[in-house]
Amino acid sequence: MKKKAIFNWSSGKDSALALYKTLLNPEFEISCLLTSVNQQFQRISMHGVRVELLEKQAKSIGLPLEIMQIPEMPTMEVYESVMQTTLEKLKIQGVTHSIFGDIFLEDLRKYREDKLATMGFEGVFPLWKVPTHDLIQEFIGLGFKTIVVCVNERFLDKSFVGRIIDQDFINDLPENVDVCGENGEFHTFTFDGPIFSKPIDFEIGEIVYRKYEKPKEDSSNTACDSDATDAFEYGFWYCDLLEQ
Repeated sequence: MKKKAIFNWSSGKDSALALYKTLLNPEFEISCLLTSVNQQFQRISMHGVRVELLEKQAKSIGLPLEIMQIPEMPTMEVYESVMQTTLEKLKIQGVTHSIFGDIFLEDLRKYREDKLATMGFEGVFPLWKVPTHDLIQEFIGLGFKTIVVCVNERFLDKSFVGRIIDQDFINDLPENVDVCGENGEFHTFTFDGPIFSKPIDFEIGEIVYRKYEKPKEDSSNTACDSDATDAFEYGFWYCDLLEQ
């Protein structure tokens, strides 16, 4: 009997490749795609992609979509409460596993596994410890297409946002930037590839700059916490994608 799993879908390339591999794995049956969305702006958390395009992805993939509505700067308690409520509902439906596209961030994997274990879930990581240079070449070779929708100005400038990831993009990346953006250097929206029944149509909209203010209270308890003491000194470039 197949193990029922949820797939944590970010809309980007690592999710797409991990989902591709999971769909080929006869061990799992994916019950739904699970995505956290900024409640205020109705955009995918961190990526800034509109919910309408997320819904188009799920429809083209052919899997149900479960959206978690999250405040813009949630505390860990708020984030974990929303996640727990969502998982409890899915557990009743027989789901036992939660699949992620994480590659090498040990602390993040441990956090996920520890929280899942308290609810009787098991984490699955199809891309774990595969060299990122290999993953990005496999991604491109399989025919996936993805566009950069967000870059952290700490690592990349405005010229990188709105670009399709291809060999030229990879060659242009600075040496200190992971080719899969695993350290949060950039985020993507995948719009074509073998998991989709048809490409996701969109238009490139405005490119905007946004800087997040440091919370007035102790920020060490926010769900988007960073070990970098200067994390709030840097902003992000976003490329808005418009539904066609």
